[in-house]
Amino acid sequence: MHSVNADSRRVTRSVPSRLAVPAGVLAAVAAAFAYVGTVDPNEPGHYPVCPLLRYTGLYCPGCGGLRSAHAFVHGDVAAAFQDNALAVLGYLGFAVLWTVWVVHAVRGRPLRIDPRPAQVWSLGALLLVFTVVRNLPFGGWLHP
Repeated sequence: MHSVNADSRRVTRSVPSRLAVPAGVLAAVAAAFAYVGTVDPNEPGHYPVCPLLRYTGLYCPGCGGLRSAHAFVHGDVAAAFQDNALAVLGYLGFAVLWTVWVVHAVRGRPLRIDPRPAQVWSLGALLLVFTVVRNLPFGGWLHP
């Protein structure tokens, strides 16, 4: 149900319609996690091998992410961190961001994500450091 505010000529949507997109995103993420939780990535042949790992022997920042998601779905947070600690932080970051998105949608305010360049560079640096450290001899604890 839409209504038009005569002063601003702005169309306001109902709460259920404002929650449709966040609900759809959550459904897609939940379906992906359900699939990974059902189809074990520890069993060979279910998922493609990381090309970087296959051809160079180096772990990319995503290596172990599916095994991490599988362990996370099954409630084994320690194993999820062991498989890919950065992925677990990403799951938690998604949960926080999604919650903020839903609160904004309920209140009728758009969620605007406008990271500063320093934040983008910091995220890139974190990924780079994680990748380099997990491939060094002393970073073996970060291997999937």
